[in-house]
Amino acid sequence: MALQKVFVIDDDKARSSEVVTVLSFLDYKVKSIAIDKLKNAMSDAESALVVLAEGVEFKEEDVHSFFASTKNQQPFLYIYNKGKAPKISKTLASYFVPLEWPTSYQKFINCIRQLQSAEQSLNKEVSQRATELFRSLVGNSQEVKRVRQLIQQVCVSDATVLILGESGTGKEVIARNVHYHSTRRQKAFVPINCGAIPAELIESELFGHEKGAFTGALTARQGRFELAEGGTIFLDEIGDMPMQMQVKLLRVLQEKVFERVGGNKSIPCNVRVLAATHRDLKNEIEKGNFREDLFYRLDVFPITIAPLRERAEDIPMLVSELVQRIENDKKGSVRFTSAALMALCQHDWPGNVRELANMVERLTIIHAYGVVDVKDLPDKFQQYEHTPTVTQEEFALEPPMFEDPNPSVQGIAMTQNNHVAVGILPEQGMDLKEHLNGLELSLIQQALNDSDGVVAHAAKKLNMRRTTLVEKMRKHDMQRND
Repeated sequence: MALQKVFVIDDDKARSSEVVTVLSFLDYKVKSIAIDKLKNAMSDAESALVVLAEGVEFKEEDVHSFFASTKNQQPFLYIYNKGKAPKISKTLASYFVPLEWPTSYQKFINCIRQLQSAEQSLNKEVSQRATELFRSLVGNSQEVKRVRQLIQQVCVSDATVLILGESGTGKEVIARNVHYHSTRRQKAFVPINCGAIPAELIESELFGHEKGAFTGALTARQGRFELAEGGTIFLDEIGDMPMQMQVKLLRVLQEKVFERVGGNKSIPCNVRVLAATHRDLKNEIEKGNFREDLFYRLDVFPITIAPLRERAEDIPMLVSELVQRIENDKKGSVRFTSAALMALCQHDWPGNVRELANMVERLTIIHAYGVVDVKDLPDKFQQYEHTPTVTQEEFALEPPMFEDPNPSVQGIAMTQNNHVAVGILPEQGMDLKEHLNGLELSLIQQALNDSDGVVAHAAKKLNMRRTTLVEKMRKHDMQRND
């Protein structure tokens, strides 16, 4: 069974004993525990099932808090006496798998399997979501590692976060990470660009308006703060917010209340505020464009993301991630030579990750399923020094075999009429055996990646016998999945 531990919460000792006996027989680590100690126990478990029996009192907010604060998210198995349907609110219904007691062994096992299935689906969803969130934070530079560490530190609190960085560095990605790893992740994440909304409309966008508050207000409307209730609001480009709105935002941060436009009723506000800007707010304060008191309200936990030019070592990994994203969206594919990557690493990238993503997408269209070398890059990249590598003509791509090809498994293939050319021999010479071993390892890894780890398919791509590929994988200490 996939689940590692089981916590049984039941006041009925006889029933609890039966449940423990069955689960122990299934090789679970079973433990009886009190409801008030559930949260702490679960946080230490790799994965756990909770058997919650009828008669055990709990509060809905405690259950919400529990699921929001632990990564081990799966429903409870809720046992209830025969003839007494469980009274569970609609908001918590998805957290429970009901089981009428007394029951049969088969019904009990079916419920356990249902819980396992729910856990696996949720873990897959969380994994996919985490991958999606950290796309623009790809890299192993010290700057990226520092940002990840800051996110881990602040996500467990409700502190206001001010994210600073140039345009295109991924400030919203950081904000989404802070939200989705916080206790508010099951509530809404509401972004708003303060610089993209006209000054006369931004108050209505943030706080909503009442019917007839102004011309065109035919009905009452909720603002972003109301939509984000219990969750997080992300105020992007807050440095562009008009001064009159800064005063009203300051009151919301201080008093946790606001009024709709045209209304006189104070609405309580339980929202975490994340803000971001590309401007130097201290300079804006000196110029009189930003309130100093608002700055210190926002600057509780600052996170600064460095521009791409200061973490050039992350560019190859970012390019690989961007290409993979395009392949997963079935929009084509492209590969870059080492010389092309070297040229990309020397560029200043004033538009940062956004500029890099746009260029990779453009090259995917121009050189669909091709190999991009330095000469294929825009003119501004031709000035950079690079080491000559395999040229474009020395590669050949198989054309798409289907009307809707799957780029992730096509990759780059060599035709029988072509060969992998060697590069130019350096003046100081080279270790040919080591070079060929590295090239062999790289091509095998590419074939395995393109074949989803299936050795037989990878062997076919490399035009060799499966047993031969297995031996080469063993030589390079590579894992096999089939």
